[in-house]
Amino acid sequence: MSEEIWVFGYGSLVWRPDFHHVDRVPGYIKGWKRRFWQGSTDHRGVPESPGRVVTLLPSRKETSIVWGVGYRIAKENSDEILSYLDYREKGGYTRSFVDVFGKSSSEIPIVRNAILYCATSENPNYLGPAPLLNIAKQIAVSQGPSGKNPEYLFNLAKSLREMEVEDNHVYRLEREVLIILNDSQDLTLSVEKFTQKIETHRLKHSEESQSAIEN
Repeated sequence: MSEEIWVFGYGSLVWRPDFHHVDRVPGYIKGWKRRFWQGSTDHRGVPESPGRVVTLLPSRKETSIVWGVGYRIAKENSDEILSYLDYREKGGYTRSFVDVFGKSSSEIPIVRNAILYCATSENPNYLGPAPLLNIAKQIAVSQGPSGKNPEYLFNLAKSLREMEVEDNHVYRLEREVLIILNDSQDLTLSVEKFTQKIETHRLKHSEESQSAIEN
């Protein structure tokens, strides 16, 4: 490609890009919803016991947005980094292009034609929807070469909270996984350090969370 590019991350790229970039900007894309519906057999699970990670699906709601982070990559690094990302996202993700918007304007993109990696329902690792508690139970016990599945969820939720944005699906899953891990007395994930933050978030947004309906 050998030209400057932007990449939009909405999952692990939000908190662990692991590539050199010259700029990083929070932003959102329109018309999508983020869901833990993609199976992970190479990062947060294994083929015989896949974990769950996020992908994007078109939303029926015109107002639906997904917050993440845009990364600007210098042209001299673009080919190498795209090769790295193609390998990292090889478990079912394909490239497309999106416009990224910021808090300053919902009409004028802050980035045009950012590269987006998205796993559609046609890929072999796609797991699709399931009851929230079932997804939480799967995440709670899964792990793979990149680490334990709850770590992925917790870091994503933490990053979104630091951006001061809402994602009902992610935050509800975070709460359910914490409950499961606490009930099982699994302390190896240092759950305690997350619990206080979750409780603060729960109290602040309890009324909104109870009335929210997923897209």
